[in-house]
Amino acid sequence: MTKKIYLDYNATGPVLPEVLEAMLAYFTVEYGNPSSVHSLGQEAMEAVEDAREKVADLIGADPNEIIFTSGGSESDNFAIKGFIGSLKGKKAHVITSAVEHKAVLETVHFLEESGVEATYLDVDKKGKIAIDDLESAIIADTRLITIMYANNETGTIFDIPSIGKIARDRGIAFHTDAVQAVGKIPVNVKVDKIDMLSIAGHKMGAPKGVGALYIKSDLNPRPIPLIHGGKHEFNMRAGTINVPSVVGLGVAAEIAKNELKEKGKRLKKLRDRLEAGILERIDNVRINGDVENRLSNTSNMSFAYVEGESLMIDLDIHGICVSSGSACSSEDITLSHVLEAMGVDRVIGQGTIRFSLGYGNTEEEIDYVIETIPKIIKRLRELSPLYKEG
Repeated sequence: MTKKIYLDYNATGPVLPEVLEAMLAYFTVEYGNPSSVHSLGQEAMEAVEDAREKVADLIGADPNEIIFTSGGSESDNFAIKGFIGSLKGKKAHVITSAVEHKAVLETVHFLEESGVEATYLDVDKKGKIAIDDLESAIIADTRLITIMYANNETGTIFDIPSIGKIARDRGIAFHTDAVQAVGKIPVNVKVDKIDMLSIAGHKMGAPKGVGALYIKSDLNPRPIPLIHGGKHEFNMRAGTINVPSVVGLGVAAEIAKNELKEKGKRLKKLRDRLEAGILERIDNVRINGDVENRLSNTSNMSFAYVEGESLMIDLDIHGICVSSGSACSSEDITLSHVLEAMGVDRVIGQGTIRFSLGYGNTEEEIDYVIETIPKIIKRLRELSPLYKEG
């Protein structure tokens, strides 16, 4: 098989053909600035507002609650920094988890440097927080809870309804990084009592560089803008709107909603086929995360006695694109912060690979991976002193 087999959709994916087709006119023909009053500008604004409705519809929000951004990292920063900034220097305590995306963790670290107190909740071996721990962590100054919807490495889905209820009952703002969840599983911000939610377009078939932040209409106080200038995006984010990409995000959201159940079933079938085939052929393999409650496209697997970076590179040589769960240097091998927080043993965890499936993957591709990876593991283990000792 000469073509590339792409199994890294949690990192990014291709722009869907329907999305690209919808975007093209806004580069060349419908090129107006949405802030302009002439017809070209107003046609562009209509396209933006149509996209806003589609994104809102995907997550059960109102269109005026959707702010377009450059992606998930900006949305996370906007929600967390913007909300804490709106408190105007009042004492603030933030609760998050130890397995958040770096866009959340580094933002909270930044706030700590300016005097904000933070609690990082531990997770269990499945990568989930204990709801009792969350409740115990709340203090009088707790202003914000930011917990991801689904983990990008393991696919583990968090108990967002319970977290949302606790936050709402206590009068605490609740933000969730839903970058990996939106477009893959049903998400409803009203039902789950979510105040702010981050979206990244390129995780669901839209281009890179576009995303959205949902902000509940009556959230008080409202986050302050990170980018100042004109009165774009309800005076919440200055800058000329990226019309082609926003249009693409809208189409991707519409497709995601229409295909949600069917796509989920198809990807789960492929993922389960992949896992069963690997477990049947290779010993000393561990699946990380909550296998009963995770994204249907994600499998995080640790292969004992091999090094993840070497495995990833060898797979790439064979045309298989995946990501590793560890970072290696000449001196040491460091587990990802997610696996470390889950208490994964270093000997096992250093051989971690994340398979994340998506648009275009087929049974033929999965079968090729199943046939290829045992040979690679066998060769790498033969080179491992740990395996020989075992």
